[in-house]
Amino acid sequence: MFKFLKDVVAGSVAGVKDLPYNIGEPYSSAWGSWIHSRGTSKVDGSPVSIFSLTGSNSGDGRLAAGRNGVKRLRTVRHPNILSFLHSTEDEIIDGSSTKVTIYIVTEPVMPLAEKMKELALQGTQRDEYYAWGLHRIAKAVSFLNNDCGLVHVNVCLESVVVTQTLDWKLHAFDVLSEFDGNNEAASGPMLQYDWLVGTQYKPVELAKSDWISIRKSPPWAIDSWGLGCLIYEIFSGLKISKTEELRNTSSLPKSLLPDYQRLLSSTPSRRLNSSKLVENCEYFQNKLLDTIHFMEILNLKDSVEKDTFFRKLPTLTEQLPREIVLKKILPLLGSALEFGSAAAPALIPFLKIGSWLLPEDFNIKVLPTLVKLFASTDRAIRVGLLQHIDQFGESFTAQIVDEQVYPHIATGFSDTSAFLRELTLKSMLVLAPKLSQRTISGSLLKYLSKLQVDEEPAIRTNTTILLGNLATHLNEGTRKRVLINAFTVRALRDTFPPARGAGVMALSATSSYYDAQEIAVRILPNVVVLTIDPDSDVRSKAFQAVEQFLQIVKQYHEKVSNGDNSEHTGSGISSVPGNSSILGWAMSSLSIKGKPSEHTHTPHLSASSSAPNISNMPNATSVVAMVRACSTADIVDHHHNHEAAAPVSTMSINDGWGEIENGNENENENGVVNNAIEDEEKNGWDDFLPLEDINPPPALSSIQAAQKRPLHNKPQVPNMRGKQATSVSKNEEEELWGSVSGHPPKAASASASSKKAAVDNNDDPWAAIAAPPPTTRAKPLAAAGRGRSSKPALPKLGAQRINRTSSPGV
Repeated sequence: MFKFLKDVVAGSVAGVKDLPYNIGEPYSSAWGSWIHSRGTSKVDGSPVSIFSLTGSNSGDGRLAAGRNGVKRLRTVRHPNILSFLHSTEDEIIDGSSTKVTIYIVTEPVMPLAEKMKELALQGTQRDEYYAWGLHRIAKAVSFLNNDCGLVHVNVCLESVVVTQTLDWKLHAFDVLSEFDGNNEAASGPMLQYDWLVGTQYKPVELAKSDWISIRKSPPWAIDSWGLGCLIYEIFSGLKISKTEELRNTSSLPKSLLPDYQRLLSSTPSRRLNSSKLVENCEYFQNKLLDTIHFMEILNLKDSVEKDTFFRKLPTLTEQLPREIVLKKILPLLGSALEFGSAAAPALIPFLKIGSWLLPEDFNIKVLPTLVKLFASTDRAIRVGLLQHIDQFGESFTAQIVDEQVYPHIATGFSDTSAFLRELTLKSMLVLAPKLSQRTISGSLLKYLSKLQVDEEPAIRTNTTILLGNLATHLNEGTRKRVLINAFTVRALRDTFPPARGAGVMALSATSSYYDAQEIAVRILPNVVVLTIDPDSDVRSKAFQAVEQFLQIVKQYHEKVSNGDNSEHTGSGISSVPGNSSILGWAMSSLSIKGKPSEHTHTPHLSASSSAPNISNMPNATSVVAMVRACSTADIVDHHHNHEAAAPVSTMSINDGWGEIENGNENENENGVVNNAIEDEEKNGWDDFLPLEDINPPPALSSIQAAQKRPLHNKPQVPNMRGKQATSVSKNEEEELWGSVSGHPPKAASASASSKKAAVDNNDDPWAAIAAPPPTTRAKPLAAAGRGRSSKPALPKLGAQRINRTSSPGV
């Protein structure tokens, strides 16, 4: 440890073999006799710059000046002065002579001359970049002259290097010395090593070694002359070979010319102080300098100034040099966001600039900051990230999403802001495919189960759409347990018409995951009910779905008839017309297209605000603020006037995301089928087991179950009209629907099963918002009559009976 501290603080003669850095290829130019090479750290491989100076013996004057430069660089710290990391000396004995090499390790930089050729800027962008760089060097010179009382002596093109963020920094401190004008006996490095400075860079007094005049001059006189030499070299693109070339000003900007002439005044006392050059020169007033300066003092700005600046920044970055925006402004934006000095509006320019990077650079420079921002407690930051998740979500690795991003995003599922809940839901379309099955089953599906009974209808609708899109990323067991229950028991019973339509389309889009038995027993009975839905769009989707699923069942029938008993899973659904449009709608409905400014100040989501998400459905009607709701009572009352006395079959259906138990039927001698209706209310999807094959044959099980139940013969009244028909229908309706229909009990002797269903409804989260559960009873259109027509009542619609070739009224 002591040896390491000694190397850092005072240097050592340990030898290059102990240098903890690898020396790479040298650059073509460097100051004086120094060699500037690329290098990397042996510890972590990070890039560095290594400067080396070799002397023939320990008494070489260049080595003595080099040691002075090492000491000065180590002790002088300023943002615009090259950062020192390490130094050492190495002795090599070559026969009778000994060579000594000094090594200085600094932050990674490259010579300014080479960077200028690499950038090759032209016109206004060149002037803005040069102005920014000169501003940095002038600040460094002002710090040395005015604050530290030091004189650099040799400010020129070779004494300036450029960092990876394109900042200009001053180095080459071999002749750097204190300026003591009152002490005539002072003999600093400037007096000892002035021979290291080229004659073309020396002002008149230094070229003549007029030390008396130098001591009487201000401390900035020599370095102001050097600034003039630097300005000439960067604009002319040539190194000065003789002092007379400084009079050629044709390549200099006109706004800089007056100050350039004052810097090169023949009278030392009249030369312009570098601090005045920075403050008063018109040339340093441009967009690039103002932008970088604002970013560097962001903590001193108020919120209004920040918001105004960041809203203009996306447009401003288009006008600035692209390389400077990527390498300087982007890191400043990332640091400001990460440490909290920048507000949410800074996300937009940050992501826009990041989109200009190559994918590998984006993963290094942008993604780490975004991962940290997901942990922010600022709701505006979270909203901004979720609104633009489609721009960077695909770049996240599965491990980062599962371990670092999702735990923070998941808090938005239960946020009090409906708008944030919806954005969190939509973000899962991008991120969920990267989640592990453990996270999906143990966390995500539980949140989606709650969102499917959310108070906002648009969130319920989009939850169904998301489940349809995520079906392919679920394992087989989870699909069996979740999909049918989520789509039929909840989505198809929702009071919001687009939610019911989304449930139908989700079933159609995921039809390949259901076998023929599930389609016939659990899906078709629930979808057929919607063919008489009050909403025309839902009806049209229901008819399409019925045709699609019937085709699958027919294919299964043909397969079985041909002697193939293998289970049909609906894998041939790709041939069914309209399936591709269903998937397309589901994808487009969840795409995030809104501008950030549209929802930034929207704390709650309304049905009208969600219209863009729903309106992309094929043949979909526009969703407006007021959604027409058809109550169960109206539908039931209206249905009484049109039902026939034909026998009816019903199926028992659960209310949660669980498996549906099929009721057994028995047909008496009059052809009336009696069904056992048993509703078990459950809150989640995980409480249910996948549908399993029953050991006894289905027909035998039905007969055995039917024999244990009493028969209830209902008199058939074929052509009842008026009040008599209405009365009979209402009594019949009470037996079928019970407490689910929403009617108050007619007598105190209600059945125990009806009371049980009413109690369970209070515990189920979707019961308060769900539409009446689908049964075999039809839901006539609202436009139909009230039963006063002379025409005979139509037979009731319902699920197809078991062992029947057709269903009445279908």
